[in-house]
Amino acid sequence: MNPKFVYRRPSGFTLVEIAIALVIVGLMIGGIVAPLSTQLEQRRVSDTRRVMDEAREALFGFALRNGYLPCPAISASNGLEDRSNNNCNKRYGYLPWATLGVSRLDGWNRLMGYTVTPEFADSTTLFSLRTSRDITIATRGRDGQLAPATAVNDIPAALISFGHNGYGATGDQNTVVADAGAGNLDEKTNLQSSGTALIARDPSDDPRSPGGTFDDIVVWISPNILYNRMVAAQRLP
Repeated sequence: MNPKFVYRRPSGFTLVEIAIALVIVGLMIGGIVAPLSTQLEQRRVSDTRRVMDEAREALFGFALRNGYLPCPAISASNGLEDRSNNNCNKRYGYLPWATLGVSRLDGWNRLMGYTVTPEFADSTTLFSLRTSRDITIATRGRDGQLAPATAVNDIPAALISFGHNGYGATGDQNTVVADAGAGNLDEKTNLQSSGTALIARDPSDDPRSPGGTFDDIVVWISPNILYNRMVAAQRLP
């Protein structure tokens, strides 16, 4: 055979080999991105809980200093408490971050909600050990039914982060996150204007779960801890 006509295989990869390589790279990238997104979400949850814990401590400090709890904020852009003539103009709204000197936003860069028993925010008649409270926190048991997380009408104030989906929350640009669907019934409860009944439960992204999809984070002020700190500081009885 004439050496000039010896067939030589072209160097490089075939289209099939390139396609296989791309699939492998895609799987590797997907395997990396998924854990990173999970870690990022966990960090946002941790940041939110830290911010909410700081806000709760600030509420304790405010009560120790003034003898009452603050009102909700004036607006999404004005974090001072909305108070006139010693009374709150509303009992449910945004956390008064400027009055408390705490962060305005949670881990998802959204404003947090705040509800307070009116009698505890009245600056003319300071609350006492006998002041009535009117906020109740519920959860869901293993059977999916609502169950008490606190005693009925026992909480003086509570904080709400509206979580990853942010339904009902106001973003840092003062835009409200719209309802993603009809499945988040418990999240709708946390948006009620009265703010007297809240739900705190495990997160779920399944709209078929009891109460629907849910990722709100709710923390509250225990009256027993509040009273203990007030008595220890000789602000009560």
